[in-house]
Amino acid sequence: MPANTTVSAGPSAAKKSGRKKGRRARLIVIVLVLALVAGVGYGAYWSVATVRASYPQTTGTIEVPGLTGDVEVKRDDYGIPQVYADTDADLFRAQGFVQAQDRFYEMDVRRHMTAGRLSEMFGSSQVETDSFLRTLGWRKVAQEEYDKVLSADTKKNLQAYADGVNAYLKGKDGKDISVEYAALNLTNDYKPTEWTPVDSVAWLKAMAWDLRGNMQDEIDRSLMTSRLTAKQIADLYPEYPYDKHETIVGEGAVSSATGEFDPDAEASDSTVDGDTVTGATEGLNTQLGALSDTLDEIPALLGPNGNGIGSNSWVVSGSHTTTGKPLLANDPHLAPMLPSLWYQMGLHCREVSAKCQYDTAGYTFSGMPGVIIGHNQDVAWGLTNLGADVTDLFLEKVSTDGYLYDGKTVPFTTREETIKVAGGKSRKITVRETNNGPVVSDRSGELEKVGQKAPVAGAAPDRASGYAVSLKWTALQPGHSMDAVFELDRADDFASFREAAEHFEVPSQNLVYADTKGNIGYQAPGWIPVRKSGDGTMPMPGWSSKYGWEKDPIPFSELPYEYNPERGYIVTANQAVVDEKYPELLTKDWGYGTRSQRINDLIASKIKGGEKISTDDMTKMQMDNTSEIAALLVPKLLSINIADKDVREAQKLLEGWDYTQDSDSAAAAYFNGVWRNILMLAFGDKLPKEMRVEGDCIYVTRADSTGPVDEQNKLVRECGQRDADSAQPDGGDRWNEVVSKILDDEDNDWWKVPAQGRETAINNRDQLFARAMDDARWELTAKLGKDISTWSWGRLHQLTLKNQTLGTSGPGLLQKALNRGPWNLGGGEAAVDATGWNAAGGYDVIWVPSMRMVLNVGDWDKSRWINLTGASGHAFSAHYTDQTDKWVNGELLDWSFGADAVSASTAETLTLKPAAATG
Repeated sequence: MPANTTVSAGPSAAKKSGRKKGRRARLIVIVLVLALVAGVGYGAYWSVATVRASYPQTTGTIEVPGLTGDVEVKRDDYGIPQVYADTDADLFRAQGFVQAQDRFYEMDVRRHMTAGRLSEMFGSSQVETDSFLRTLGWRKVAQEEYDKVLSADTKKNLQAYADGVNAYLKGKDGKDISVEYAALNLTNDYKPTEWTPVDSVAWLKAMAWDLRGNMQDEIDRSLMTSRLTAKQIADLYPEYPYDKHETIVGEGAVSSATGEFDPDAEASDSTVDGDTVTGATEGLNTQLGALSDTLDEIPALLGPNGNGIGSNSWVVSGSHTTTGKPLLANDPHLAPMLPSLWYQMGLHCREVSAKCQYDTAGYTFSGMPGVIIGHNQDVAWGLTNLGADVTDLFLEKVSTDGYLYDGKTVPFTTREETIKVAGGKSRKITVRETNNGPVVSDRSGELEKVGQKAPVAGAAPDRASGYAVSLKWTALQPGHSMDAVFELDRADDFASFREAAEHFEVPSQNLVYADTKGNIGYQAPGWIPVRKSGDGTMPMPGWSSKYGWEKDPIPFSELPYEYNPERGYIVTANQAVVDEKYPELLTKDWGYGTRSQRINDLIASKIKGGEKISTDDMTKMQMDNTSEIAALLVPKLLSINIADKDVREAQKLLEGWDYTQDSDSAAAAYFNGVWRNILMLAFGDKLPKEMRVEGDCIYVTRADSTGPVDEQNKLVRECGQRDADSAQPDGGDRWNEVVSKILDDEDNDWWKVPAQGRETAINNRDQLFARAMDDARWELTAKLGKDISTWSWGRLHQLTLKNQTLGTSGPGLLQKALNRGPWNLGGGEAAVDATGWNAAGGYDVIWVPSMRMVLNVGDWDKSRWINLTGASGHAFSAHYTDQTDKWVNGELLDWSFGADAVSASTAETLTLKPAAATG
């Protein structure tokens, strides 16, 4: 019998809320049919049955080949599945089957992205993206991991998962899997193919890419050299404020006796700090004309080009909680997408034993087995991005014969790649690699400019028309991160947790820990390179063996960790892990600690006040939307005398404001408008065009700029070139620190702005602040109306959830059917409730807390969780965005884990049975 054959279907356990969801789903189906007929139709007639064909079966029984026993899939009112099996293989086979039911289209797009095969689905528009991804070689490295590195047990689990996915796919056409395939089939003949274990492994490379650290900062520093001095660049990248913002690990050092990190050791005063590679910039040959920014075109599944990605996670010891056991919170900040990046799920062995080792639940990635963030019966864990500098760009002097290294020409390592294109001819590219890595400037206009502009020190080969740029990145070598996922899911104490962390090589994450015995802990894992020279902030000369990396990374035994610190809590929110006395260079580009210090302060104030912290307190902390930069700037803004009555009316909104950024706050709307205009006036117009938002045109006195010349003022019109989501200044907490450093220097040069088309020049801070208040008043008037009583932050700061393919580039009616929103949000950039926006590009939400959870350790059924969207990737499903309204309001769902609690919350049960023998 085929794997998708229904043997029997039991009655649904739908409740009142389920019937409401069903009515909403029927309306969405009708809209979707209309969209497909009117917007895409090409003369085709699509029935409601066509749209409903991909509904997953969630009750009754289904036969699945390869199962050795029955597997139960219990879904709650929100469609969140809990899977029960008797062997590891059955458990992961069922996980693959169930995730494919709900999310296969998302999985399919994701594997095509990681393999550089998007053109096979979407045509010639994706050839450039595919070319860059093939150059990086994610799929190639994933294959090497699977073939040579991963453990036998991990490979068995991956194969079982792939078998489950393929059991679901068997006998199905694209339209039976997801409505997007029906839309694709109107323009090409794409058909989904079988899932492979390597498809799952490759996703970790995409995750590592978007969490790669400071590569964009390295690029930006190089581009700044065309416009700014070394001191000005240093102004825009200030040192981490150790005096104001606490590090993650408060105590400890690498022991001189053992060579290992010891939480109880005293740090020495010596520091290790790489030298920055700088030098002359004479003779730079600027590329003329607009070149596409390839990095902006890569699908940023986790966040806009890796910038601004952050997360919050903290754990509080039972000595400070109302439960007497640890409480652990986590909310990763990633790009908003539909469906959500995360898939909530429980994986339960009916009896944990050698043949069935898992009893875990939490947030998974559809397309990959195991649980990424969550808990098992013994321990809980959360993740935030450590931000280690694991990439370096190398300038390469190249010729037709190869690249220069220590005075000799070395041949490139090359490979040919064929990119198949839906509806078009295949394209062939040649990938070149040096001893440092792939030559990425062959594919990226922006990186080509880095080769033309990046400064070099001392003797260097002739730049000619520019150096090539290669990328060295820890994720381009095979590793054990997939092993680590299963090891985390099985960990039962801090020792086994650390053993798993040692294998979590890429991406490098902060791991927060708690267990049912009351212990809390932290571990910094990952492959973090040891540089021969330089500090990773600028591209390095690739032609000399003086630069590059040592063979081995920082030993795991030297990486920082904590276990039951005396203060009784641990906070990670992308701040510095350790202080400047730590002897190894982890990065020069930490997040600046605004969120982390706010969380530290909230916890400390509770403890100092003698209060115990509850689950509700943890949830309230996650939703804290205080603006630290507002607390710094508003007193200065209110001290300025404003003559214009309309601007003064807006200024008065700031009087008595408590600096919270609620959705309905007019003061938050106006302040954020002022902040955006302060940044643009003081810094934005002084940055090179490659960093400014596309279409933002100014007049400059640059001889090497292009564009029409204003003969009267002898200025040249120059327009920005970067995508709005990644342009600068983005307003993140680095810019908080930049402004705080110069705030009391009223005549600092950054506050000065020449007239250049304005009525008057700006000569000091207060003049610039007054201009920013004026500009913000009229910007918000244009957006929200002149009556300030109608203003609100949420009307400016909106979230629209978009299907990541046809929802962004499909026909208009189809986009309306697939996308949802907008929602008016509170929170903001650098707030704990990190609904991020880019000040250079506007106010729309571009990254979010992608999920929120609060774990009640040891009393698991009192834990709570929420997802950004819903369990389903089917646009017409009742579970497409059924968690979003609660997410917006800061609400969490009850999280059942124990068998009794899961049974009580079950709305639908599906039984997967071994396939009957044939013949």
